[in-house]
Amino acid sequence: MVERTWRPTWAEIDLHALRANVRLLREVSAPAVLCAVVKADGYGHGAVAVAEAALEAGAVGLAVALVEEGVELRQAGIAAPILLLSEPPIDAAEAVLEHTLTPTLYSEEGLAALERAAHVVGGQGTVHVKVDTGMHRVGLEPGTVVDFVGAVNKAPGLTLQGFWTHLAVADGEGAEDREFTELQVSRFKQHLRDIGERGIRPAVRHAANSAGAIAYPGSRFDLVRTGIALYGELPRPSMARALAAAAGDRSLQPVLSLRSRVVALRRLDAGERPSYGRARPLPASSLVATVPIGYADGMPRRLFESGGEVLIGGRRRPLAGTVTMDQILVDCGPEGDVSVGDEVVLIGRQGHQSIDAAEWAERLGTISYEILTGIGPRVPRVTRVQARPVAATP
Repeated sequence: MVERTWRPTWAEIDLHALRANVRLLREVSAPAVLCAVVKADGYGHGAVAVAEAALEAGAVGLAVALVEEGVELRQAGIAAPILLLSEPPIDAAEAVLEHTLTPTLYSEEGLAALERAAHVVGGQGTVHVKVDTGMHRVGLEPGTVVDFVGAVNKAPGLTLQGFWTHLAVADGEGAEDREFTELQVSRFKQHLRDIGERGIRPAVRHAANSAGAIAYPGSRFDLVRTGIALYGELPRPSMARALAAAAGDRSLQPVLSLRSRVVALRRLDAGERPSYGRARPLPASSLVATVPIGYADGMPRRLFESGGEVLIGGRRRPLAGTVTMDQILVDCGPEGDVSVGDEVVLIGRQGHQSIDAAEWAERLGTISYEILTGIGPRVPRVTRVQARPVAATP
């Protein structure tokens, strides 16, 4: 692993902001406890650092998608509960129990594999069962719930701890989405009643993702699984009103900022067409800056076509040409008030201006999740534990 980098491009991870987000989401969700979702390398923020900070701020456990992600956290010395959000592959069952990960189950094959692994490894493994209430991705089909949960409850070497589902449109804006979310919660409650009639009452019932935790109090149950909100982004910008209703005048704080520096400058005449494809002429004579970040780092080519901007010297500056694999060109205007070495903010705040992942997402017709997780591994993550000073409003 390369410990030192020379290219002046980095993602700054504000652990102070992350801890504040955890505390806010805990208060909003109480009395439910908070599980921090740190899959996909902590949504591109660095799973280990994020996990440690979230636990310090009061998260009771972590959730990941892959067995490999859980093992990475264990190898980093993290001892907190780690939930696997999908059923592990059959051949990973022993590794799951050896690393004390908590698997999700929803198939006979998965249950049988965990039973065999418990016999081989020895000891008692903790499991959660997932039911499909309308997402239609993974989970038990409704008619199989009671028998399957009963089988898990009787399985030697396994302890049924949790029962859960996932909300499909809790971040939706329309009446139909609200109606469907409430239907999912209702279905989940009915499943709980059904297994309760068998005398089975899992200790941890959970349905709420970030959107559910913010906007649907009835979905919180015993635990909420917060992902995108943990990192300071709303599941959808229109959820700001729901957060304000739940949290008053407090808001989430962005955790990641993406930064680089100007490495070259050149004066170009009006009409010159910088970068591949010579896609657009400069409207006037301009100082054009070269910045060492590109689509191999997670800056999509379409950002130029959609009017993307960066911050230099506290001002928004448009891209001057097509995003290339390793570099971008920025139109700094005719004034020439930019120097080699100046900091460039692609996502984050500089002076009184800011650009967030949601702005990129809106320009690109996607969601902030994709923007954050798309920042590539060759961009080093630099953690910061104190708040960055913010300039006073003039």
